[in-house]
Amino acid sequence: QVQLVESGGGLVQPGGSLTLSCAASGSIFRLYAMGWYRQAPGKQRELVARIGSSGGTNYADSVKGRFTISRDNGQKMVYLQMNSLKPEDTAVYYCNAQRVVENYWGQGTQVTVSS
Repeated sequence: QVQLVESGGGLVQPGGSLTLSCAASGSIFRLYAMGWYRQAPGKQRELVARIGSSGGTNYADSVKGRFTISRDNGQKMVYLQMNSLKPEDTAVYYCNAQRVVENYWGQGTQVTVSS
């Protein structure tokens, strides 16, 4: 079992930055692929960024060059650094952990980009 708790969301102006954090429980955190997903009102949940157990990353085209995902296996943390935020980045952001058939979600944190 893995429990995920996100933090760091909030209201930010266009062009601003935010860092989301995800704290994970579980003794084998390092074996999980970790990801950040988002869901805007009326839209499907979509992958934002993913980091594998070996550290490889991939990003949605819409956030490439602006967002950076990272992980700290010792602290069991995953981060999403978001720069140059746009109004279209407004969504609830969810932390995700995957390993084989296991799939866990956090409760989500709201990010609102507005002037």
